[in-house]
Amino acid sequence: MRWFFLGLLGFIDICSATAFAAQLRNEEAVIPPQCYTKTEGQHNPCYICHQSHPKGTRLNTLDDGVLQAAYAFSEYGETNHWKNFFKDFSKHTATVTDSAVLDYVRQDNYAALYSELTPASGQGAIALKDLGSPDKAFDDLGFANDGSGWVAFNYKPLPSSFWPTNGSADDVMIRLPMLFRQTEDGKSSRTLYLLNLSLVELSIKELPRISIPPTEEAEIGVDLDGDGALGRANSIVYRQYYLGAAAGIPLQRQMYPSGTEFLHTLRYLDVRDKEQVVAAKRVKEIRYTKKYKDLSEPAMRYMYNVEQREKEQGRLPNYAWAKPVEKAGLNNGMGWYVQSWLEDKEGRLRLANYEENFFCMGCHTTVGTTIDQSFSFPRKIDGAKGWGYIDLAGMPDVPNRNELEGEYLTYFTRTGGGDEFRQNEEMLTRWFDDATQVDTDLVKSADVKTLITPSPERALALNKVYWQIVKTQSFSQGRDAVLGNKRNVFDHIDPATAPVLPVEKTYHYDLRLDWSSFLQ
Repeated sequence: MRWFFLGLLGFIDICSATAFAAQLRNEEAVIPPQCYTKTEGQHNPCYICHQSHPKGTRLNTLDDGVLQAAYAFSEYGETNHWKNFFKDFSKHTATVTDSAVLDYVRQDNYAALYSELTPASGQGAIALKDLGSPDKAFDDLGFANDGSGWVAFNYKPLPSSFWPTNGSADDVMIRLPMLFRQTEDGKSSRTLYLLNLSLVELSIKELPRISIPPTEEAEIGVDLDGDGALGRANSIVYRQYYLGAAAGIPLQRQMYPSGTEFLHTLRYLDVRDKEQVVAAKRVKEIRYTKKYKDLSEPAMRYMYNVEQREKEQGRLPNYAWAKPVEKAGLNNGMGWYVQSWLEDKEGRLRLANYEENFFCMGCHTTVGTTIDQSFSFPRKIDGAKGWGYIDLAGMPDVPNRNELEGEYLTYFTRTGGGDEFRQNEEMLTRWFDDATQVDTDLVKSADVKTLITPSPERALALNKVYWQIVKTQSFSQGRDAVLGNKRNVFDHIDPATAPVLPVEKTYHYDLRLDWSSFLQ
């Protein structure tokens, strides 16, 4: 992306941005390995990220659906620079015992980072106590027990890089600014906070009403459910303004209020009792975003138009640090700061450097699927049932909006596999007949946890590969743990000869889900 003069703390220094760009070994690190998949003119995993928007009400107007059909990269991007993807890690992983890797992933590496995240360090904003033990960190409604204001929510993982079977378990928390957590006279109110979070959900999902925990309307003096009386409300309807101390702040369609934060952790996979695969205590990566500025709808459309023109012109992307650097991360030019933490070679969590953060910008700036740069919150279970730490057990494979079949079933069919690369042999064996046709009845009979949780053997193998990447600190060469021979991935793309997808194999995808059957 070109240099923008957006920023809460002043103009971005173009010379500084140029200096940071000089640090890159991969100047197109915003193109992830998944984009080099061989579609062979029939397999389309690309529809999850890239959308055409000729019509409709989406504010994300990037209109990058052409990337479903063709490899429309810059000349530099035509070469796959993710060298780790083509390495054979078997020699290294063969020397690692199952017990050794299990001992490693069962260690808490977050507690040490938490002790460093003080206000004086400039990074205290993300601190959440007991993040290494989510069962201690959150109550039943997802509120952090440490009073930090973070709230966990239950959502359906995006296909397919965020599926545990493809390497990592994850979780996401949201936090709104203090005004959204207080009464008009400045007193802390958990009730008002949850109501304001529910209003954010209505805005992002464009719903007229969602359920809330039973709430006495008389206590806040607001008719929440729109029935004309102050009684006990079990739902909240869309309204023009937030509540409590935030009553002067209007809801913006498909936008989070300024100051919204997200905290996203990726975790190793643990194996309990030799058969149960669960999220490990050890954190692979922490991703943190903060919305520092509200943009109007015209401003958003303008920014996406600029982004689209730069893509068409083949310009290489460029981002600058927010100022001061240690406090925020990279500025995506669309109102958000993006920062991440990775493991050092000893397994301690450390701030990601410029190139490692640069990798994150491809998904949090330059794809047509996101809603206000986010993926997970639009996928939250609607309303009251969706508050609480992520739990996939019993979650059905609900469809996306405007789709009839389950999202994961649809993904298997359109992609021809259980990952972008059609590389996950276990998924092909489990959910496909002869590794070619999806076993529709079998997929429909399974819940989300069953569909996307790997076997203990696969979980351990994925852990070992990623641990080797950590030991070599080679994140700039790729951080995906992929097993076996990478037969369906280009190392270099010739746009003149690479097969393209026909129009009937391209799709419009809304990452928001239809939870109606689950909530009846």
